[in-house]
Amino acid sequence: MNPVGTRIASRVSFEKTLASAKRTMVLSEIVKLAIDSFRASKVRFILTALGMVIGSASLILVATIGLTGKQYILNLLQSIGTNMVYIEYSGGGTGSINNFQNDYLTREDERAVEEQVPAVMYSSPMLEMHDRISISGLEKQLLVLGVSPQYRQVRNLKVVSGRFFDDQDEISHTKVAVVTQIFAQEMFGGQDAALNQTFQLSGMPFTIIGTFKESVDTFGQSEIADQTILIPYSVARYFTGTDNVKQIFFTIRDKNDVEEASRQIVQVVSARHLKNSVYKASTLTELLTTAALIANALTVVLSLVTAVTLAVGGVGIMNIMLATVRSRIREIGIRKALGATAREIKLQFLIEAIFISLSGGIVGTVLGLAIPISIRVLTDYRIPIGGWSIIIALATSTLVGVIFGTLPANRAAQLDPVESLKYE
Repeated sequence: MNPVGTRIASRVSFEKTLASAKRTMVLSEIVKLAIDSFRASKVRFILTALGMVIGSASLILVATIGLTGKQYILNLLQSIGTNMVYIEYSGGGTGSINNFQNDYLTREDERAVEEQVPAVMYSSPMLEMHDRISISGLEKQLLVLGVSPQYRQVRNLKVVSGRFFDDQDEISHTKVAVVTQIFAQEMFGGQDAALNQTFQLSGMPFTIIGTFKESVDTFGQSEIADQTILIPYSVARYFTGTDNVKQIFFTIRDKNDVEEASRQIVQVVSARHLKNSVYKASTLTELLTTAALIANALTVVLSLVTAVTLAVGGVGIMNIMLATVRSRIREIGIRKALGATAREIKLQFLIEAIFISLSGGIVGTVLGLAIPISIRVLTDYRIPIGGWSIIIALATSTLVGVIFGTLPANRAAQLDPVESLKYE
């Protein structure tokens, strides 16, 4: 490059550097002016930012409450057994119209799945009977389920008193039973009073050795009703005279393998039966996903409602800034007379609005986080804190400052300097 071109390039570079430095100096001066303005009217600044403080704190708390509710619901569903898979016969079979044969599940299907699906940890068949039992001369229609000892682990049942029947009871065909806590209370006046009591099922005596309840009350929506009696499967099958079972329950070792294991279970069972027989495996995965979506939707709705508070705070900022512009018209005229451009005046009042809004947002965020953090520190409850709610609160505060500070800033920038100097 020739010397002239070099000098021209150097001058252009110098002018760009000078312009950049000038912009930086102007911006720093504007920020200092904004800070001086706030110092001169601290009460007005605090009252103006109060709406943003309340809005931001409300947004953080609403998000925290939503996440806590979501976690609580998911924990309840997981108590039922997120690793649980149960399979049942859905239809199909073979034979003529007058001699149709159902292709029900059997205990052999359970054993085949245990051997061929490594992910299975526990399993239990379920044989359902609706029969009348006789207790102290009174007859009562009840639901009786024949299950294996592992049914307790599969369904995550809680033994309230006594014990659950074990493998020895299953092998020796011991005529024992466990009953629901509600049944024990209604029939015997208490869970401990029900222990060692006897009843007759189809004329056969059974001894109650324990009472139980579900980890989460399913309000009768599961296979267990309020008044249910559980007896060993090896004993229950003699009342039906068949090896057929209604459902087979499985517990999968890892919750991440539930879906794949359920497909394998269906494959193993289907391979052992007729081609046109249909078997359905069900899990709680879809229910958990749906519950999470509902909880998230509710949190979003509540957060949008809370955003109204931020909007109200923004309107307050706009009104105060308009009043500020009106009270500082003479100051604006002096600044313009000294060479301040309309852009610099506009930027000054816009930065003041953003500063008020963002300061309120920061204080509100800190106050909103103080409650869940205090609970986590002082108690054993692990209240979830949504990082996204902090980002949204601060971003919304800044956005509110920009939106509601633009009108006052434009009005200040458009003032005529001569008229402004004459203003009293």
